[in-house]
Amino acid sequence: MDNAIRVLIVDDEDDFRETIVKRLNARKLQAEGANSGIKALEVLKQKEFDVMVLDVKMPEMDGIETLRHVKKMSPEVEVIMLTGHASVEFGLKGMQLGAFDYIMKPAPINELLDTIGQAYNKKRGTA
Repeated sequence: MDNAIRVLIVDDEDDFRETIVKRLNARKLQAEGANSGIKALEVLKQKEFDVMVLDVKMPEMDGIETLRHVKKMSPEVEVIMLTGHASVEFGLKGMQLGAFDYIMKPAPINELLDTIGQAYNKKRGTA
């Protein structure tokens, strides 16, 4: 279990976030959730993660702003942006700022798992 991929899911939609966390944990990943960018940064100060799945549209601090902080604090964390259909440009902006990739919501779990795996391999230098 110690070599499980550690994933932080950051999304203000409770049902979505909790469902993804459960589904990732069921697949032997170590997933946790945070309901805001601010909360995600607090969690990141206390624990290490390999991959962060980050929603673009959140109140208070949006995904782009959160990404900027994450890349300063923990540049080794690979970030996957979650974007709605109207916010693809935010996904692209996130990639310019160092995000690994972006996925459209609602993200099919297999696509999400594949992308998390690719991001993890990049972090480990095996991509």
